Amino acid sequence: MVHQTISASTTSASNASSKISPMKLTLLRLVMTALIVGTLAACSTPPAPSPAQPGAIAAAPATGGTAIPGDTAPLPPPLVQPRSRWVPVRWAELPGFADDALHEAWNAWIKSCERPRPPFTALCGEVRQLSIASTDEQRAWMVRRLQPYRVEAADGNAEGLLTSYYEPMIDAARQPGNGYTVPVYGLPVGHGARKPWFTRQQIDTLPEAQAALQGRAIAWLRDPVESMVLHIQGSGRLQITEADGRITTVRVAYAGTNDQPYQSVGRWLLDQGATRDATWPGIRAWLNANPQRTNELLWSNPRYVFFREEPLSPLDAQFGPRGAQGVPLTPGRSIAVDRQSIPYGTPVWLASKGPQVSMQRLVMAQDTGSAIVGAVRADYFAGWGPEAGELAGRLKQGLRLWALWPR
Repeated sequence: MVHQTISASTTSASNASSKISPMKLTLLRLVMTALIVGTLAACSTPPAPSPAQPGAIAAAPATGGTAIPGDTAPLPPPLVQPRSRWVPVRWAELPGFADDALHEAWNAWIKSCERPRPPFTALCGEVRQLSIASTDEQRAWMVRRLQPYRVEAADGNAEGLLTSYYEPMIDAARQPGNGYTVPVYGLPVGHGARKPWFTRQQIDTLPEAQAALQGRAIAWLRDPVESMVLHIQGSGRLQITEADGRITTVRVAYAGTNDQPYQSVGRWLLDQGATRDATWPGIRAWLNANPQRTNELLWSNPRYVFFREEPLSPLDAQFGPRGAQGVPLTPGRSIAVDRQSIPYGTPVWLASKGPQVSMQRLVMAQDTGSAIVGAVRADYFAGWGPEAGELAGRLKQGLRLWALWPR
């Protein structure tokens, strides 16, 4: 799954210090507690970070909190990634570590174990065994087997940005008509032979582009804005009215793009001075007031996403789409990261506090996105449906991250 995010006008928040609040994540908690811990094969992550470079700063001391039992070993040297520096810290630095419901994250961790690569491969057997352990046992194991590192930019800045994404649920039809006029396309004929391919505006208007897409529509939507949301999120669930009248639910997953640059429609509105609220609710409000400018808004983003249809079994429906790591995403416990800062499959401690949510919890780095760039940068997978969409449309606030690496 490769997604983008829209720019918003919300100001980044200060350091996080509170654990997850109920707010609109109640549904996600219920989904999480119902997840099935299946039998899985193996686990993975990309290669270990490179050794500390000469001149790297010394480890920073813990910034407060009660010492964690068992966390007494000498701290290792810092580690350096292409776009971040990892500074070793004591577990006591991680806000809320003693309070998180770690069992909720274990489902996501076991999913990461479906893609075995070092250095986490050796831990996957233990991770599976701990799926039925108590939270205290899971926490003690983490302290014994993992070393937390504060993720910083090269200049030492440990503050970053948290946004959110989700899997939209959209009504669709298998054939155009009765108000369903917006196609969801699979890859066009000859995709890859021409790079970049036609822009979004050209796809909508040029006979040559439309000819290459003839017969490639998976389904049809009513609303071009819903189509844009689907393109930005990179995946979605379609409730399709079939030709015989049956209603089926399928997933459409990311298959490729036209290789054009991504431009935020929210940023376009801000640059136009058209609105001060570039969240999705704000964008929809502007479009309701300016329907004649719908194409102008949509065409400001030349990137176009193509999809593939996937069946949605009852088990698949309890997880999100497959992220860039190649494993299904877990609502509330999967994040997209810059893989040049944090390798896929890395368990991460996330702390953020702001007007939308306040959270401090264990998450897994399992996805990426074209707008997810930087040392301390994460996109939080909120799940699917309207409540997840409401959170994803508004979340933009401050962030701190700690990578948890095998000792």
